[in-house]
Amino acid sequence: MADEANRSAFLEIQGRMIETTGKLKQVQNQVRNKEAEKKRAYLTLEELKQLSDDTNTYKSIGRTFILEPKSALMEEQEQKLTDSEAAISTLLTSKEYLEKQMAEIENNLRELLQQDPSLARQIMAMSV
Repeated sequence: MADEANRSAFLEIQGRMIETTGKLKQVQNQVRNKEAEKKRAYLTLEELKQLSDDTNTYKSIGRTFILEPKSALMEEQEQKLTDSEAAISTLLTSKEYLEKQMAEIENNLRELLQQDPSLARQIMAMSV
């Protein structure tokens, strides 16, 4: 009876671990994407700063380019930069939370396996 309870507890912990690992990978990918977006906005902004104010600047919309004032393009890039920084900050908080959850799940799994060494042997036998 206790063996069956431990087995179901293991399956629940395993499911939570898989779910948390997936969420963690997703957040890491989102952080990577936002950092790339931030870098792109920063580099574009730096290039725009070097241009004189009377230079014709164009904004890409799909396959077309539309004449835009330099100031409008700079504001847009600055907005992208600040939005990316805010998103990165939020995502890093989520990542921290998920890492704490993962550590908790690992501790629960470790405790379960220490309570029932026969369960650990069964799991090892299944993975071989």
